[in-house]
Amino acid sequence: MLALFIGMVPVWAEEVQEESSGGTAGLRLECKSAILMEQTTGQVLYEMNADDPMPPASITKIMTLLLTFEAMEQGKFQYDTVLSCSEHAASMGGSQIWLEPGEEMTVDEILRATFISSANDAAVVLAEAVAGSEDAFVSMMNEKARELGMENTHFSNATGLDAPEHYSTARDIALMSAALLRYPDVTRYSTVWMDSLRGGTTELVNTNKLVRFYNGATGLKTGTTDGAGSCLSASAQRDELSLIAVSLGSDTSAQRFASCRTLLDYGFANYVTVQPPSLEEQLTPVPVLHGVQRQVDLAYDLPPSFIMKRGEENSLSQEVQLAEDVEAPVEEGQLLGKVVVSKEGTVLGEYPIRAKNAVAKIDFKKGMEILFGTLLGKEESF
Repeated sequence: MLALFIGMVPVWAEEVQEESSGGTAGLRLECKSAILMEQTTGQVLYEMNADDPMPPASITKIMTLLLTFEAMEQGKFQYDTVLSCSEHAASMGGSQIWLEPGEEMTVDEILRATFISSANDAAVVLAEAVAGSEDAFVSMMNEKARELGMENTHFSNATGLDAPEHYSTARDIALMSAALLRYPDVTRYSTVWMDSLRGGTTELVNTNKLVRFYNGATGLKTGTTDGAGSCLSASAQRDELSLIAVSLGSDTSAQRFASCRTLLDYGFANYVTVQPPSLEEQLTPVPVLHGVQRQVDLAYDLPPSFIMKRGEENSLSQEVQLAEDVEAPVEEGQLLGKVVVSKEGTVLGEYPIRAKNAVAKIDFKKGMEILFGTLLGKEESF
């Protein structure tokens, strides 16, 4: 009997970035920091100074929106919930929709103002609805950043206005962008080019021009301040490939859009999504020793798809590693093996194979029942 894989969990290896921190040969970006990440796996396809802390400007609002969607998921309020603007929210400078103290709008309207026009007053209304005050909300932002593994980020406000100790990195912004995009309703707002509020008297135009002009664009958020320069977290999907491109510290708005377009074009041109093939025809039940059944069927869940360079899809291979047998009792879901996925000898990851059902250990009484059943010609599971 072979006992193995106790405590194993599926782990998918990230492809090692081949390019230096200076970037890929031939890929010219007009920004200080950048990253290209696949949305669902978190695999980094390109990076340049991706861990340099910088002011994130209104890209900060990605975290504000993420906590808002979490609050709605928890039932704290709904899209039709009416929110009132506080004196503090109305005092925000920069981009805004000029909310008056006491003015009321629904959560849906405030989300539209925040997503499309990057309104600072609207963002603070959301922050206060979630946490009661912007200060309390900022604590939640920093806690969520730690939870997401944003190691080089610290927030001082919910809007992204320049402030001491308010910074993030391209890598961290990509992480929180991916977390926000896990909510399907996000693209209902982030892909809108033009809209209006207050019965049509307040026009909203998306600050992210890629939403209108880039094929497959799904969002996400622009940012501009004196301290940050022009920044952008841009997301797009074509076929099954979803990408997030972050550009920080461009001198002009045109440069940030050009940088993210270059990153996205590079990703879509050079990478594809690959799903490991099914194992249904390769797996055979594992023999069970001293159990009420002779064998146990197997179950597995295919891992999330992962990313490979175009032209290398056929180099994927899978090796099934199973226990030769297993001693009863066997618990449902018990680990019995794993599948190792490789590309040209390099392990990309692995995922577990488990018992599909439980198998009890045979005792004297059950053994006698099986024996007499066999003598009498009755079919038993053993």
